[in-house]
Amino acid sequence: MGDNLARKGFVQAQLVAELATNEAQIHESQLLRYRIFAEEMGAQVHSSAPGLETDGYDPYCHHLLVRDVRTGEVIGSTRILTDTQSRLSGGFYSESEFDLSPILALPGRIIEIGRTCIHPDYRTGAAIGVLWSALGRFMSIHRVDYMIGCASIGLRDGGHEARAIMARIRSHLSPDELRVQPRNPLAMDASHGTLSSLNIPPLLKAYLRLGAWICGEPCEDKAFNVADLLILLEVDRLNPRYGRHFLHTGALSGSYLSRRPGQSADAQSETHI
Repeated sequence: MGDNLARKGFVQAQLVAELATNEAQIHESQLLRYRIFAEEMGAQVHSSAPGLETDGYDPYCHHLLVRDVRTGEVIGSTRILTDTQSRLSGGFYSESEFDLSPILALPGRIIEIGRTCIHPDYRTGAAIGVLWSALGRFMSIHRVDYMIGCASIGLRDGGHEARAIMARIRSHLSPDELRVQPRNPLAMDASHGTLSSLNIPPLLKAYLRLGAWICGEPCEDKAFNVADLLILLEVDRLNPRYGRHFLHTGALSGSYLSRRPGQSADAQSETHI
């Protein structure tokens, strides 16, 4: 498998990006999600099977995996919900946290990514780089105009760091007409003060480097004990420098990333996403 993928340009530092095509591969992603969100972060997950982090959106999503070809282990993943599939799932996941009316009114194709996670042994940048490159190829193939998602900040310190980070990154707020309202707003006050060292989460930092907007104030997700920010990435305004690095589209095989997820009859029926 590794040699074949290397010839196609999928392997970077022995990591390969692939779309899940069967339930076993989806379970590999859900197993990693459980390890990161439940065991590492202490999230209160509700799963259909022990040791897996699952929800009702999974059957409608494409599951993008990063695998270490040396061990065969899935070490990173995210899931992609297209606007077409969101009409079958009852909406985007982020609609459970925000009123997305301003975003849904935008012309063009929208995808949502979520449940993004990287194994703790692979958080040096290469894994997220491979994931972004594959995601960029997916967006290019399917002519996506906008990507949305939730960037999370931990609340284990009671929200002190989340409020300080929000104060630091307010220059990245979207125009007023793209602001969304959180359904459970994180209480914001002037007592956040300043922290000598802010640990901005890598995913949020990557979004901002790409030129993404923060579409308003954070929502408190009590189950995951995080503050979620609604992120909007418009393809036409990607930061050229980081866009080439994180969403490089030249190396990945289009036919490979066009494979259907294979996890549900509804998802299989979508021939052009």
